[in-house]
Amino acid sequence: MKSPIAPDAITHGPGSRDIELASNFRITIHRLVKLLRRQTRNDAQLSLTERSTLGLLYPDAQLAPSDIARTEKVTTQSMSQVINHLAELSYIEKTPSGEDKRKVLLSLTAAGKAYVEQIRQDKQEWLARAMQEKLTPAEKDTLAAALNILTKLIDE
Repeated sequence: MKSPIAPDAITHGPGSRDIELASNFRITIHRLVKLLRRQTRNDAQLSLTERSTLGLLYPDAQLAPSDIARTEKVTTQSMSQVINHLAELSYIEKTPSGEDKRKVLLSLTAAGKAYVEQIRQDKQEWLARAMQEKLTPAEKDTLAAALNILTKLIDE
């Protein structure tokens, strides 16, 4: 019985075309993400970790600071600074955990939700405008098809 994977694929891994495509893809996605980050009006006042923390709590999550620190791969001390800054801005609130009164859970305030929604809206509007100005209808169709393919890469 033949192996479903070609022998050269096992010994050599991805071909040079795949490597080049992966590199170009990674670079392009990185550039797009950087561009999207610059398209928001309110983004300058928060660090990347602070914005990510708000995103983790959006829209109605309640998380312990230690869980967010673990997800963000930062120390609990660093996360404390993030939490304090977000609380000073009234973007998050701390509530005692029902199980253990010594622990707190974090959640977004109305202002925090509005901030996240504004950032997301700014990014979507910029991207929609860029697609309208720069892409043909056929290119938009190709992009839509590519999104389905990209979903295959990230779905586990």
